Amino acid sequence: MIAEFKEFIARGNMVELAVAFVLGVAFQSVISTITERVLTPLIAWVFGEPNFDSLLTFGAVDAETGMRVGSVGAVLTALINFLLVALALFLVVKAYNRLQRLRAAAEPEPEEDAEDVRLLREIRDALTERDRHDGSPTRS
Repeated sequence: MIAEFKEFIARGNMVELAVAFVLGVAFQSVISTITERVLTPLIAWVFGEPNFDSLLTFGAVDAETGMRVGSVGAVLTALINFLLVALALFLVVKAYNRLQRLRAAAEPEPEEDAEDVRLLREIRDALTERDRHDGSPTRS
């Protein structure tokens, strides 16, 4: 059972999944920081408050928080936070894609083979093909 567990853990997919999970957690902190430190303050600057939790409240007052139980504003805040996270993720992915395109453009094109090398390859391929059809042993 231990050997089977070791084999399960050592599989490439499991290791790749673990790496992806750790990177995802680290990436989540980047997106949260962009959302909390950049985008949310912009919302607060434009609308005067960083969230809308106290907007359009109804129902009984919660004894612990002192806020009303029903809040359309809380739903609006959650929706705006989702859109801010999506925007931050979009901006990061867009920047990453731009860097990838720049990197691909900076890589030199592979050089074409010289004419004599190309001709020698064609001759080799033709001889190999002829030997296959003739039943002759191929040479190395």
